[in-house]
Amino acid sequence: MGGAIANRAYLIRGGPGVGKTIMGLHFLAAGVAAGDKCLFISLGEPAGELRKNAEQLGFDLTDIQFLDLSPTSDFFTEVQTYDIFAPAEVEREPTTQKIMATVKELQPTRVFADAMTQFRYLATDAFQFRKQVLSFLRFLIEQGATVFFSSENSASMPDDDLQFLADGVTTLEMQPEGRVLTVSKFRGSNFRSGRHAYGISAQGMQVYPRLLPEAFRRDFVPETIPSGVPELDEMLHGGLARGTISLLTGPSGVGKTTLGTQFCKEAAGRGELSVIYTFDESLDTFLTRAENVNVPVQAMIAQGTLSVVQVEPLRYTPDEFANLVRAEVETRNARIIMLDSISGYRLSLRGEDLAAHLHALGRYLKNMGVTLILVNEVEYVTGEFRITDIGISYLADNVIFLRYLEIHGEIRKAIGVLKKRTSDFEKTLRELSITRYGLKVGKPLTDLRGILRGVPEWVEAPCAREG
Repeated sequence: MGGAIANRAYLIRGGPGVGKTIMGLHFLAAGVAAGDKCLFISLGEPAGELRKNAEQLGFDLTDIQFLDLSPTSDFFTEVQTYDIFAPAEVEREPTTQKIMATVKELQPTRVFADAMTQFRYLATDAFQFRKQVLSFLRFLIEQGATVFFSSENSASMPDDDLQFLADGVTTLEMQPEGRVLTVSKFRGSNFRSGRHAYGISAQGMQVYPRLLPEAFRRDFVPETIPSGVPELDEMLHGGLARGTISLLTGPSGVGKTTLGTQFCKEAAGRGELSVIYTFDESLDTFLTRAENVNVPVQAMIAQGTLSVVQVEPLRYTPDEFANLVRAEVETRNARIIMLDSISGYRLSLRGEDLAAHLHALGRYLKNMGVTLILVNEVEYVTGEFRITDIGISYLADNVIFLRYLEIHGEIRKAIGVLKKRTSDFEKTLRELSITRYGLKVGKPLTDLRGILRGVPEWVEAPCAREG
């Protein structure tokens, strides 16, 4: 909700390798950009190693001061024994003096202490550790600093005491589905609860907050979006309404992707941007197939009215993918988003709830006036009609289904509209064909019965029955 509150202390906790130090470096780098004096207090890792690792991630540490309190090689080579006092009591005083002297000289406005759990070895017991940490944090805050500090929590050494002392707590975890960030405490401000994905790359840490649809809204005209195929638009009573979710469902190879791309083609003619995320098909195959059915995707991409993004399975978490979609909508003003297909998108969820994430993404797009097209593949080719095999049809405002037919020993295709919330629609089915000239939709198949059962039969004409 905007960032840390000044003159408070915030805990970053997690196991090894989750990115605690990187998050602290981001905090200090943002301070440098804002003109703050920044201090990194290293209690475990040598400053030289920290600088080298940080520079590999693109951090400029020129204006960040380091106080290196990590043990040197002398500690090992020069054996020190204490006959009267406990080692913690002897080591604590010089450490404290160094911190006080540096802070009073520099007067930093941002401090990152990494890792605070090292103070446990300077305290004789848990009570003294708690007092020492609290005193340390108060000293820094009284000197005008905002403090981030890290802890290396584990089952054998929990950090519950540090969580109580902190004004805010952020937990970083490595889960089977990827890296996860959780904010569990933030005094003086609201915060976005729940688990949020994050990643670490050559640019440092990137956080992908879980999508909250109610936080986004944009005014738009709920106009009709035609497909450009007259017979299909007649079936839809004009087309799809802007800002709705459409489900295109049917078996493999029946024409779902081509149908969705047809709406993008018509949008390109109006100068609108469409973005197609293809999870199942390679980019080259998609481009070739689209060109072969008279959809000039290459020209649309060159004109900036179409973007086709090939998404590798398991590459993105749901939150990360939602962040990609948001960038297209809020930065490039995309008006149509197409996911091809739901089964491919489902792989990116890594076991998470498909309906929940699709609901959040769909609601966000509807609030922003963007039309979402979902391509869904059903496993059957013939047999009893089913909309989906995964129970998400309730999310859709519009449902267009495609089926195979066997007529006179020949495989044909049919298209029908099952649902349209914003207006009436044609209840009959029509034959669909995909040619090198594009989609062709025929007249209503009023002489066929049993199409939805998968056993179509011709109905005799009245004159034939009379004869």
